Amino acid sequence: MRRGVITSARLHEDALPSGFRAAMVTLTYPPSQPWSRRHISEFLRRARAYMQRRRHRLRYTWVLELTRAGVPHYHVVLWLPRRLRLPKPDKAGWWPWGHSRIEWARRAVGYLAKYATKGVRGVVPKGARIHGTGGLTPAARHERAWWLSPAYVRERCTPEDRPVRAPGGGWTLRSTGEWFPAAWRLVERGPGYVVIQRVEHTP
Repeated sequence: MRRGVITSARLHEDALPSGFRAAMVTLTYPPSQPWSRRHISEFLRRARAYMQRRRHRLRYTWVLELTRAGVPHYHVVLWLPRRLRLPKPDKAGWWPWGHSRIEWARRAVGYLAKYATKGVRGVVPKGARIHGTGGLTPAARHERAWWLSPAYVRERCTPEDRPVRAPGGGWTLRSTGEWFPAAWRLVERGPGYVVIQRVEHTP
């Protein structure tokens, strides 16, 4: 999670046009409100429509965090033009499931890194995603995919090769169709543990 979140935020910052700033949005639930995996998607859909009406692409990265009581909440960074005022999500109907807070960040990557580094401690609700990103340029998406691939894949290709997981295991380069077998295999899985083993491939 840490690598995915920090890489996504860094790529957004690197590709930003001048005159943009980062809005840090916190989305929380009251104790009585049930969580749904659709809520964060609905929030982003409404934010995206708001940006599209103003002829801007929605650029975002988010992280899920659990409170001490095990209740999920979200930390979202939206990169916005400086002249654009963001409505408060709970007041605007973007987040009708609880409360929201908006702050402006000088160091958006550091803000997200703080939560990504902590990880998700506790029992994550079934079906929950723990982070997400959107609005990256095609070149930034390729670079993100490259950074999130294993080291043995990165050593043999560039971001322009667009590595992706292959059906049935291993990795494939979209640019050439070349396939790399998986470097590890599952040996055993039990309650609270897994055993994996390095796979030796003959050149």
